[in-house]
Amino acid sequence: MPEPEKPSRLAVWLGIADNSFTRQKTVKFGDASAVNSGRLYSILIVVILFAAWIIASAAGVVKPFYWPPIGAAIDRLQILMTDGFRNVSLWNHIGISVYRVLSGVFYGAVIGIPLGFAMGLSSLARGLFDPIVEFMRPIPPLALIPLIILWFGIGEFAKIFLLFLASLFIMTLAARSGVSNVRVSKVHAAYSLGASRLQILRHVILPNALPEIFTGLRTAMGVCWGTVVAAELVAADQGVGSMIMIAKNFLQTDTVVIGIVIIGIIGYSIELVMRWLERVLVPWRGKV
Repeated sequence: MPEPEKPSRLAVWLGIADNSFTRQKTVKFGDASAVNSGRLYSILIVVILFAAWIIASAAGVVKPFYWPPIGAAIDRLQILMTDGFRNVSLWNHIGISVYRVLSGVFYGAVIGIPLGFAMGLSSLARGLFDPIVEFMRPIPPLALIPLIILWFGIGEFAKIFLLFLASLFIMTLAARSGVSNVRVSKVHAAYSLGASRLQILRHVILPNALPEIFTGLRTAMGVCWGTVVAAELVAADQGVGSMIMIAKNFLQTDTVVIGIVIIGIIGYSIELVMRWLERVLVPWRGKV
C-alpha cells in the first residue's frame, strides 16, 4: 500500500493540513495539541473586515457611527508617520507604551515566579503570602490608579509600578499552579536516583511548571496592555493611550481608530512572539 503524500509546508503553515506530530494522533477531538493554526481562516477574516470597511466607506455608512472612512484613516496615518502627533513621532508613542508594558511584566515575572514557587513548595510561604495574593488578585488594576498617583505622582515610575502590580499576582498564581501540577511520581523517581533538592527544582519542577508560567506571561501581557492604555489616558503626554485621549478631545476619530488598531496589532504581535517562544522553549507542552 503506497504511503500517503505528505502535505506541503504552505498547507501546514496555513493550518489546512496536519503537521507530522498531529498526523500521528488517532483521536483529535478534545486534544488541544491536535488543533492546527487555522491561519488561512485568520487571513480570510482580516480580508473580509477590511473589505467591509472599504464598502461601508464608499457607501457612507460609517459616518453615523463616528467611524472614519478608510481613506481618511490612511491619510491620517501618513501624517502621523511623517509629522508625528503633538511634536512626538508615532514610533515614540508606540515605543514608550511597549517599554512600559514589557518593564511591568518583566519585574512582575522576576518577583512573581519565585514567589509562586515558594508558595507551591513551602507551607510557611503559602501561609504568609496566600491571603495577600488572594485578596489582591480580584482587584482590577485600574482601581489602583488613584493610589498610585497619590503615592508616586504621574511620572514614569508610577506607570511601571502599576503594570508591575497588574502582572505580579498573575505570574505568582501561574507559577504556583505549575508547581502544584507536578506529578509526585516524577519527584519520587528523581529522589530514588539520588537527586538533590536543587536538581529536582531544576530538572523536574521547573520544566513541568513552564507551560503554566508561559500561560501566565501571555495573560499578564494582555492585562498590562489594557492597563497601560488606561493609565496613559489618565496621566501621560506620550504613549498610544494618551494619543487616543487627546485625539478624542479634538474629535479626530481617525487618529482614535488608528490608535486602537495599533494597540490590537502590537498586542497580537506580542501574543504571536509568546507562542513562538513557548514552542521553542517548551516543546513538551501537551505531549507528556
